[in-house]
Amino acid sequence: MNKNDTDMRIGFILLPQFAMGAFAAFADLLGVLAAEDRSPARCAWEVVADTLIPVRSAGGIQVVPTDLLGDPLRFDEVVVVGGPLAPPDGYSRELLIWLRQAAQAGRYLAGLCNGVYALAEAGVLAGHRVCVAGAQYREFVQRFPSFAPEQIVVDRQSVFDRRCVTCAGGLAVMDVAVRIADRHLPSAEVRRALRRLQLETVESSQQIQPPPTDLPPGCPPAMQRAALLIEQYAGHALSLPVLADRVGMSPRQLQRLFNQHLQMTPQAYARHVRLRQAEWMLAHTDKSIAMIASDCGFADAAHMGRTFRSAHDVAPGLWRRRAAAAKNTV
Repeated sequence: MNKNDTDMRIGFILLPQFAMGAFAAFADLLGVLAAEDRSPARCAWEVVADTLIPVRSAGGIQVVPTDLLGDPLRFDEVVVVGGPLAPPDGYSRELLIWLRQAAQAGRYLAGLCNGVYALAEAGVLAGHRVCVAGAQYREFVQRFPSFAPEQIVVDRQSVFDRRCVTCAGGLAVMDVAVRIADRHLPSAEVRRALRRLQLETVESSQQIQPPPTDLPPGCPPAMQRAALLIEQYAGHALSLPVLADRVGMSPRQLQRLFNQHLQMTPQAYARHVRLRQAEWMLAHTDKSIAMIASDCGFADAAHMGRTFRSAHDVAPGLWRRRAAAAKNTV
């Protein structure tokens, strides 16, 4: 890849079980941009990895890397494509070093879907705001406790912060691809490529992530955002005025929405979320009950115990043992 021949050079890292749709959104746009060019290629891209072993997507399709990692400085943009499921426990040392070298050299970095985990493990997101899929929020904070809640965004589909982009996936990936292309190519060319693809983008910062599954269908966007924020701040409960302000409503309006669609107040829903997150932590971590109570916003272990007995008719310790036994029988 000759730097003098291209205006935009992208290196793709495909993580195991990556989302094929996220990769394809970029590849389709870049392919049309390259095909319409009459001069030497305006954009070029490669799939690179620490081995040339095919990488399997979440859907089972395998992609063979076109080159080894090599020198990250040959790329303007590095896009790490993850998948929709929980990521692996760790990444290769070679990949993490390579990502750090790209960041230190001032290259743009993007993490799609759970690609944010690889960037976080490489240490290149320190001090940045990051977008994490709401369904993966609890796993992310368990794995990277140095991220403060204020740094993590779960109610929007993407975050652009300086030279780092993180995106939860879905339709927002195309918007991310377009904004990256706009950095290097004339906007008119990028928009013409979108028309060829019969696509138009919606600003990903305006797109809302899928709401928690316990919300009924048809909830207004403001309520969906509020529910996602309640999930994120379960251990550091936002006051009703602050929560309402974050979603652009008055406290009275927000209360009315929750009563209309859930027959409960936002505060009652927050208590439900704290209990659900405590259940998850009891089943998936070895933290003490006192620590879980603190993480989930209960006053103390006794408070969590009373809540558990009221909801499940058992103490948290017995609930944990039953969850472990059920897991071992699967």
